[in-house]
Amino acid sequence: MLDKIIYMVAIIIVSYVLKQLFSETPNFVKFKSKFLLFYIWTSITAVMLLPFFVFNPKNVKNSLFGSQIVKHVTKVIEVKWVLRNGKVLTEDRGAVVVSNHQSSIDILGMFNIWHVADKVAAIARKEIFYVWPFGLAAYLAGVVFIDRNNSKDAYKQLKITSEVMIKNKTKIWLFPEGTRNKDFTKLLPFKKGAFNIAVAAQVPIIPVVFSPYYFINRKKFIFNKGHAIIQCLEPVPTVGLSMDDVPELIIKVRNTMDAAYKELSKEVLSALPPNYPLAIED
Repeated sequence: MLDKIIYMVAIIIVSYVLKQLFSETPNFVKFKSKFLLFYIWTSITAVMLLPFFVFNPKNVKNSLFGSQIVKHVTKVIEVKWVLRNGKVLTEDRGAVVVSNHQSSIDILGMFNIWHVADKVAAIARKEIFYVWPFGLAAYLAGVVFIDRNNSKDAYKQLKITSEVMIKNKTKIWLFPEGTRNKDFTKLLPFKKGAFNIAVAAQVPIIPVVFSPYYFINRKKFIFNKGHAIIQCLEPVPTVGLSMDDVPELIIKVRNTMDAAYKELSKEVLSALPPNYPLAIED
């Protein structure tokens, strides 16, 4: 009897999920399925690559290899990434890349342009390390995990990373907003960590701006087909600057990125129909 009940419940659940997935109207199941697909594919890739990463641990080339596999899920969730001025990422030198942070799918955008920058070490909060198998694979692929609640430990880890950046001509990628920005109109204030690293190492800062994800509306459970522009801005030199110059440097870079973000917003939003369900309308 219990077996029959479980069987019937399973059929009802599967039927409901399939009905929601194939529904023409937005719903929670359809919305979450795209993120879930991304997470599942990333986890499967991590499991497949772990044995290879173990033999060459913490090599940023592992990230490059893994990114070229994970990025193909973009086609399934129907997001197109368009890179502009990518040549600023191609130069073989140490640099600090700073970009705005909107969603977990930012990493997909990074993976789609990873091959352009070649040697990249991403900085992530330590909590992500415990999301296995992805966290372990990311660690072995050269991702640097820091504890934001322990500034001394974070600074020590970033100092070691900056030394590797200079020695191996590796780019460090950080999100200076520090958290996901849910404001559709402007960037959040920047934290100083990325800029301290760049000034201390006397390496340029490369601002990278992701256009708004107009195709995602969390309140209405919408994740439509769409495109995102990844705009690389001209590098900002730090040679000759000291720590006293960091506050002014932060303002300069943020203002430049914020202006670029607003221009990209106008571009992508102007092409949409008047009744498009943008998140800012909620």
